[in-house]
Amino acid sequence: MNSTAPIRRPIRTGIIGFGLAGRVFHAGLIRAVPALQLTAIATSRKEEVAALDPAIRAVADPQALIADPGIDLVVIASPTGTHAELARAALLAGKHVVVDKPFTLTLAEARALADLARETQLTLTVFHNRRWDSCFLTVRQAIEDGVIGRVTRLWSCFNRFRPQVRDRWREDGSPGSGLLYDLAPHLVDQALVLFGKPEVVSADIAILREGGAADDEVAITLRYPGLRVQLGASMNTPDAGGGGAPRFAVDGTQGRLVKRLLDGQENQLVSGMHPGDSGWGEDADPLVVHDAQGVASTRPAITGRQETFYAQLAAFLQGTAPIPVTPEEAVAVQEVIEAAQTSAREGRVVALPLP
Repeated sequence: MNSTAPIRRPIRTGIIGFGLAGRVFHAGLIRAVPALQLTAIATSRKEEVAALDPAIRAVADPQALIADPGIDLVVIASPTGTHAELARAALLAGKHVVVDKPFTLTLAEARALADLARETQLTLTVFHNRRWDSCFLTVRQAIEDGVIGRVTRLWSCFNRFRPQVRDRWREDGSPGSGLLYDLAPHLVDQALVLFGKPEVVSADIAILREGGAADDEVAITLRYPGLRVQLGASMNTPDAGGGGAPRFAVDGTQGRLVKRLLDGQENQLVSGMHPGDSGWGEDADPLVVHDAQGVASTRPAITGRQETFYAQLAAFLQGTAPIPVTPEEAVAVQEVIEAAQTSAREGRVVALPLP
């Protein structure tokens, strides 16, 4: 939703949560955008905040950050089960809000937040940063260019080989843990960007690791007229670099596209790189194009640019660009996630839209 009036620079920004998402993704990308000023972080890790930048205030209580009149934009990077409550509180406090994916635990919560943003005329968006992955940008451009004609099937896999269960909330079986909430929203969002909402959803969701408490294997099929989209996320399968399935494989009426490797911006951020550094977002893994006669050629990968999310959001808040992810788009992702849950639980296909 649009704000009541453009915000003058700098847009004073606070993050709730300083785990992997808050520390690596949000803090790293926010600080790369001159129009945003990272002012405060709600966390118990005061020493880590000071090490990042002594000018950033560490706040113990998320509600205190939300109530702070010196904050314009609240970024919610806390565990999934807290997203809806914190987003609602921030909107009611008059703040613009970014929610890390997944948006919420339920479709009802997502719809309620979108409604509240409309009522308050405040900005609400969800951090679907992987719209700006090199692998996705490259495949999307080739599809839009008509390189393989009309797309008939797309496979999209996001795999990690972690056979041992880790002691962390994302794997402990608590609400919002597991791959359906962790990696699957990225895949679903990308599919909806390419093709819109499907007519029917089916899914298989499983726990395959010994001692596992949260789902670690997800397979979702989106059915469209003349098109099937198959999405897979696994903690039990290497990515293509380790001999596993390619990140994308796309069949069309005039050939096939294969993009082997996952975008590297997450690894770059973890290693300490930032947008603007030499090599940032670069991807040496080309897109392979197989034409209708089976002849292969390559297209260079497009450079990844996840910082675009925050750069575009800042421009939106200043009245000069569209919002990077609309609340309606975020609700649509949640609708597919909920349909996948129902399909896996009840062993049936689920038609959209959901009531």
